[in-house]
Amino acid sequence: MNGSTIVFYLLGLMSIVSAVLSVTSRQIFRSAIYLLFTLIGIAGLYFWMDYQFIAAVQIVVYVGGIAVLIIFSIFLTQQSGEQLPEVPVSRAVAGAIAVMSGLALVLVLMDRYGFSGLSDPGPAPSVAAIGEKMLDINGYALPFEVVSILLLAAMVGCIVIAMRKKSQV
Repeated sequence: MNGSTIVFYLLGLMSIVSAVLSVTSRQIFRSAIYLLFTLIGIAGLYFWMDYQFIAAVQIVVYVGGIAVLIIFSIFLTQQSGEQLPEVPVSRAVAGAIAVMSGLALVLVLMDRYGFSGLSDPGPAPSVAAIGEKMLDINGYALPFEVVSILLLAAMVGCIVIAMRKKSQV
């Protein structure tokens, strides 16, 4: 086992543990911080795979945009210290079934298609190539616009949460 493999396992472990803690924590502010660490771990995996542009977009859009907006909305609603209510058992069971179904689907797809053709993915695309592809008719314009709509929806959601009166929350 070399250093690169150890870094991969550490980043993967950090992402998975932070994601589980984000979902299971009853303190809303801690959940947001765990989500932040999950997104940073994913960006670290992108850096490890030598996709600097995608990692930078991950950090700017998700860590810098979405997670910070979530944290600000938590502080604006003045509920950062309160605990979330207990989850009903029926919702916990439904969530566990959904997670297991997703895991089964991923495992079936991995078994069916495997990773044998991915041994040499080639060089990572340069920023110039990504820019040219964004301007192409069949390029990245649509995903770029979807991300901008996602950021707009997050900002509107934060404003709505912040404008609620204390009796409505």
